[in-house]
Amino acid sequence: MGSFEEKLNTLLKTDKRFLDKEGELHKGNVVDAAYKADRALVELLLETEDTKKKFFGEIKGHSVFDINTFVAYIQDKNFLNDSYTRFKNKIGLNIDGKFLNERGEVALVWPFKDCVLEGGMTKEDEKRKEIFFNEILAQDEIDKLFAPKVLINWKRYTAKGEEKVGTLKRADDGTLKENLLIKGNNLLALHTLKEQFQGKVKLIYIDPPYNRDADTFYNDSFKHSTWLTFMKNRLEVAQNLLIDDGVVFVQCDDNEQAYLKVLMDEVFKRENFLNCIAVKMSTSAGLKMSHKTKKLLKIKEYILVYTKKNTSFELSNIDELYVDKDKYETERSDKYIVNFQDNYSHWKLISLHQAYKKYARNGQEKMEFVNENCHRIFNHVTNPSTKKAWDKLSAQEKVKYKDKVRKYDVDGSDYQYAFNDHVLIPYNPKNFDGDFWTQNYSIGGTKTDEGGVEFKNGKKREILLKRIISLTTNIGDIILDYHLGSGTTCAVAHKMRRQYIGIEQLDYEQNGSVARLKNVIAGDESGISKNVGWKGGGDFIYCELMKYNEGFMEEIEEAKDTRALLRVWGNMKERSFFNFNVDLKAFEENLPEFKKLALEKQKETLCSLLNKNQLYVNKSEIEDKDFKVGKEDKEMNKEFYGR
Repeated sequence: MGSFEEKLNTLLKTDKRFLDKEGELHKGNVVDAAYKADRALVELLLETEDTKKKFFGEIKGHSVFDINTFVAYIQDKNFLNDSYTRFKNKIGLNIDGKFLNERGEVALVWPFKDCVLEGGMTKEDEKRKEIFFNEILAQDEIDKLFAPKVLINWKRYTAKGEEKVGTLKRADDGTLKENLLIKGNNLLALHTLKEQFQGKVKLIYIDPPYNRDADTFYNDSFKHSTWLTFMKNRLEVAQNLLIDDGVVFVQCDDNEQAYLKVLMDEVFKRENFLNCIAVKMSTSAGLKMSHKTKKLLKIKEYILVYTKKNTSFELSNIDELYVDKDKYETERSDKYIVNFQDNYSHWKLISLHQAYKKYARNGQEKMEFVNENCHRIFNHVTNPSTKKAWDKLSAQEKVKYKDKVRKYDVDGSDYQYAFNDHVLIPYNPKNFDGDFWTQNYSIGGTKTDEGGVEFKNGKKREILLKRIISLTTNIGDIILDYHLGSGTTCAVAHKMRRQYIGIEQLDYEQNGSVARLKNVIAGDESGISKNVGWKGGGDFIYCELMKYNEGFMEEIEEAKDTRALLRVWGNMKERSFFNFNVDLKAFEENLPEFKKLALEKQKETLCSLLNKNQLYVNKSEIEDKDFKVGKEDKEMNKEFYGR
């Protein structure tokens, strides 16, 4: 019949939620379900008399699930002591028989995800799998992780091409006055910027991963809480970079919008919330309409807007919210002033329909005619105050003013035109958007009509960033985007003569932000270029966080088989920094067992050996010969951080 442990193992395996990719029981998933008092798990454990007796107590005839007893049993080192667990025990990745995440001395960050570490991705079409398993850091380790990093591979891009950087430009107060593009983990890059840019950034715009079901960026078990922690860690440091009247725009969709609002209320304080903007990001035309669906079609996204200090913030250019109308609202009763140049009391009014037939040029569209003659078109509508004013007139006055335009006071402080008992409101050829932005702001698929770069998941249109930047900044202000993607934010900021900082950790090669900004400098004519009179010029600086253990993490991820992993292991022994509790000699002695593990378990093991505080090289270690920082990079770090 087998032991109790074997029976429990077999029972739990009947629930596919508790299995890993190799079909083995995943302790973390089982424990998570237990803490949630998962109904299906409880029913499963009640199926056999042994498990019912072991994990349930009785209160007044009712069986009560003893969560603590069950979790303690599952987490015991002897339960599911498979080859992988035995191997990790042998090479020292536990203390006193317990793994680090089960001990009270250390701080659990989030199970099955780095979060405080990085949302590490390398290529858009090959997103990084979960390689930080049960990762934990104590507070002193986190402090070291967030220390400023060494920056390398400095390049200045100008209209003449790639140049050496040399001296960095600064304002009179010492603020760095350079456009920066930083490659590397965005959380660690943000902390690296603190010394130079704390309290200096006017606008932050980010378009982060939306955490949709299609994303493989996160582990399924802790996707939601992980995503929120991922966002929180970055928003907290980003907030410190903002000037007092600075503002942050975070774009998202329905999947996390409500939860993100609560998170940002916490980080930025609820009183500093400004708007939740609904933005049109697609249309309902085309293939979307050809399929049956249970839900309404998704055509909008959201932008949550917060200021650092609400009392200090003020919009810069409200006119940016006016947009040309793309249709005429024919349901209105409108009048056309034939002799607009005369005194209003002599105006002759005809219907807009009559005017269009009589005065429009041959072939002229109605909307074109309306916009061309908007100064002499008035909406002719009923209005209580106008009717009241008309009713107050004497019979003699009504005869005098019948079918003639007159003025009347509005609250004693202004006047309006009236026609009989109707009000005449000047036609405005533009819409005022407010917090509902109705233009289509997305470029789908692989179109290259903006910036000269393709982007697999589509791009935000430059007019979206132009509107945001115009509303919140002035020439010379600093703009930050730490989820840069295709580089739209920096491209628009460059054309609008704002200073910018872009952070990106993915490698898009010829379709990335560097390529796009080089096109901007060369005089890119797409996007907002014509609107702002862009002819080219300017420059930007590119640099990278200096990798150390991060390089090994990437090599582990890219390995296709055990042979490749063993080559990585050989390099790790020579050059990497290991966790303090790793017995390297024991690892070598147990290599035969390592080779028997599944490839994913092998990768997990090698990643767990590496010290996550050494993913990148800290500035404080720039003179350490082990890191081999070049002479020119040392000089540039002194230039950046200050001598």
